[in-house]
Amino acid sequence: MARIETPRRVRGTQDIFGEEQRRFGHVLDTFDRVRRLYCFGRVEVPVFEDTAVFARSIGETTDVVSKEMYTFPDRGGDSLTLRPEFTAGIARAFLTEGWQQHAPLKLATSGAVFRYERPQKGRYRQFHQIDAEILGAAEPAADVELLVMADQLLRELGIADGVTLQLNTLGDAATRDAWRAALVAHFEGHRGDLSEDSLVRLDKNPMRILDSKDPRDRGIADAAPDIDAFLTDEGRAFFDAVTAGLDAAGVAWTRNPRLVRGLDYYRHTAFEFVTDRLGAQGTVLAGGRYDGLIESLGGAPTPGVGWAAGVERLAMLLEEPALPTIDAVIVPMGAPAETRATGLLAALRRAGLAVDMAYKGKMKQRLAKADALGARHALILGDDELAAGVVQVKTLASGEQRQVALGDVAEALR
Repeated sequence: MARIETPRRVRGTQDIFGEEQRRFGHVLDTFDRVRRLYCFGRVEVPVFEDTAVFARSIGETTDVVSKEMYTFPDRGGDSLTLRPEFTAGIARAFLTEGWQQHAPLKLATSGAVFRYERPQKGRYRQFHQIDAEILGAAEPAADVELLVMADQLLRELGIADGVTLQLNTLGDAATRDAWRAALVAHFEGHRGDLSEDSLVRLDKNPMRILDSKDPRDRGIADAAPDIDAFLTDEGRAFFDAVTAGLDAAGVAWTRNPRLVRGLDYYRHTAFEFVTDRLGAQGTVLAGGRYDGLIESLGGAPTPGVGWAAGVERLAMLLEEPALPTIDAVIVPMGAPAETRATGLLAALRRAGLAVDMAYKGKMKQRLAKADALGARHALILGDDELAAGVVQVKTLASGEQRQVALGDVAEALR
């Protein structure tokens, strides 16, 4: 008989288990708790969309669209793409589902996203993000709320130390247009010295040259004009309102005038929470205001602002999470006790208690299993206990043991 080859995990994916899963789950649980404190509703959007949703919203000249998207034709011949991020799908849903009537709308979601890129520490081809968006609010207060929410999330995860909020303004449309023209003029003067990627960006998306990591571009980008010289009164007032709100909320920030978002629909606030604890890939949470996005997808002009963070990268910063605890493990000795224990197990779980059962091995082995599962108590049930209608409740931390009537076990565990 031919040997069956064991299938391999696809490169750039992961199986999350044990301590790694506890870190991962802790990030999601904390995010869910914090988004409730800020009154953000949970939303679910499809894992795949029409390719045009991402090409139009992320930008066809970006690396994500041009190099990294998982795009495929379905059987009907339509071009579909696995989501590389959440904002575009939420914006599409806002339009197609008629959510405009609910604006301003505060939404949060999480789940798997997909990008075909070189796997590295904390970066996978299927990875996971948490995401928060406010649609239909043009006021700086929306930007402040999202930033304060992100700051609280990092604090509640216990990873705020060593993480810095970097903040910039992209101004209003007039500011952005004037700055873009000045950047084009600057980079055109150095066309012969720019990298190949930056030459492509110069024609289609010149602001992204400021982000370039290529050594040939860095000196030219660092000498480019700052946005502050082109800020309109409206653009400056908006940024001042955001920074004043952060100061009032006690959120520390630092100005980074080189922080940009290249696509034309971005306005005003751009931000990143960065750390050096993850090596070169220092961003743990990032976002900005995208007042032109809904319009680029064919909707009426609608303001929007949001952020996203990688779950795996946040999880890497966590202290090792404590083992979960459960209320009890039942240790039945003998077949009659095992039958009665099955009923007790169901009753305790229906009473809202986390309980498991240790079926196999000698008493010492079963108690060791109870301890390994993080149980606070072991419930020992044998022939003598069955005859008396009781169970032995052993507190594992102290070794103390007492008898409790079978009908009173739930109350005793509480």
